[in-house]
Amino acid sequence: MNRLLCITAGALMLSALGACTADNDELIQWMEQQHKEIKPSIAPIFPPKKFDPQAYLGVTGVEPFGTQKLIPVGGPTNGKGSALLAAAKAHATQELESYPLDSMSMVGSLQQGGKAHALIMVESRLHDVKVGDWIGQNYGQITAITDSQITLRETVQDPTGEWIERTSTLQIQEKAR
Repeated sequence: MNRLLCITAGALMLSALGACTADNDELIQWMEQQHKEIKPSIAPIFPPKKFDPQAYLGVTGVEPFGTQKLIPVGGPTNGKGSALLAAAKAHATQELESYPLDSMSMVGSLQQGGKAHALIMVESRLHDVKVGDWIGQNYGQITAITDSQITLRETVQDPTGEWIERTSTLQIQEKAR
């Protein structure tokens, strides 16, 4: 019964739509008239400019990424930096040299046998250091320990590749309340 009803409703709709006629003649005539009257205005396309290749004159200059730009202004290195590096490498490697200085925090200091010692926390482990010990990855040797900081001398490379000494400090870190 439902199927017969659906078929009948569909047939009635098709016949109703077939009775409608499209009155588009007027619209088509208007479109043709407008097409004849209106002419599009298109700007002319200019021909492309002639390309004139230029010779590259920078061939004889300094190569921008070459190592010759890294030579210091005063001439080649004097060897002092190499001596600094050799002196820094001459000691026996210590455990705290495998950690960067940024990962270390000074958590305290104490006096033991009249000498100052500092307590350094690295990766949740406590280490006891004294003047003369080596810490950090930049050949850092501890030169002084106070109640609030550790002072060390590091041997690092400057932008020109020369080895230089710089002084760094590691401040005591108090827990935030």
